[in-house]
Amino acid sequence: MNITRLRLGAAAAVVTAASLLLAGCAGSADPGTSGAAADPDSLVLALVPSQDQNGLVDTAKPLTDMLTEKLGIPVTGVVAKDYQAAVEAMGAGQAQIGFLPSLQLWQASDKYGAKVVLQTERNGNITYPAQFMTNNPDKYCDDTPVERDGMLFCNGADAMKGPAGLDSITKVKGAKVAMLGPGSPAGYIYPVLALQEAGINTDSDIEKLPVTANDASVLAVYNGDAEVGFSFWDARTIVKKDVPDVGQKVVVFAMTDEIPNDGVALTSDLSPELQQKITDALEEYSSSDEGSKVLQSIYSITKLAPADPASLDVVARAAQQLGLQ
Repeated sequence: MNITRLRLGAAAAVVTAASLLLAGCAGSADPGTSGAAADPDSLVLALVPSQDQNGLVDTAKPLTDMLTEKLGIPVTGVVAKDYQAAVEAMGAGQAQIGFLPSLQLWQASDKYGAKVVLQTERNGNITYPAQFMTNNPDKYCDDTPVERDGMLFCNGADAMKGPAGLDSITKVKGAKVAMLGPGSPAGYIYPVLALQEAGINTDSDIEKLPVTANDASVLAVYNGDAEVGFSFWDARTIVKKDVPDVGQKVVVFAMTDEIPNDGVALTSDLSPELQQKITDALEEYSSSDEGSKVLQSIYSITKLAPADPASLDVVARAAQQLGLQ
């Protein structure tokens, strides 16, 4: 499979951004004016497809409804066709708020001057590992799988913090592997880098099965379409309601180094006042019982906290090692 370069030409960026929108353009402010124009009279919130795309906008509706009420202007949620499309939509002024993975937060800031305002916490953690999953534990597990909360782990991956079990990933050679596109830190960048550092040629030593979202990677392993899959920890919980035995049939056997959490970026054309109102509304919402439940249903977020943009540099360096910058 050819690697898609993350940096698109200007014309391609506009086309990609335009393809994102499921609703009309938001407002008329020129993104190049850095606040010189009036704030838009409506906003678009871009979401990336970490799970089933068809249901994500509906799942996020309480969030966009809250922002609409707090800000006094309509906020519409849309799902990008892939991670990179969300960045390019923000760069083209077609979306003003982005819920983005760590690499895309860095790109939106570096390429288009977006402000990274919040990062997520999950159960008190500000980082997470990518996980290697399999339906063939006899091959990949050097010990007996152990169970945590109905999910099976082996090779020390039950510690739920990376790195763990990476000595076992050399066994992936020759396997069919479900993976997301090159823009995904957990679904591509970190696992592919780990394989390459283990001596696996990821172009010739494995058979790639492209998938569009983390839940699809889990299901590919569950259904036997792939022997191994990559995802964020622990994407099995997304599909457990539909396939209750996923934690028994899909075993996590390794975890990568920790990845900075995803978060929220705002386009530079919004006034500082509106940026602050959005930031405050989201942070306050994440601290409420209702908001925490909604954010967990969207991206397993338990809280939104002030961002540390410098923490994103490590993901950019990892992508650069793979030639994705």
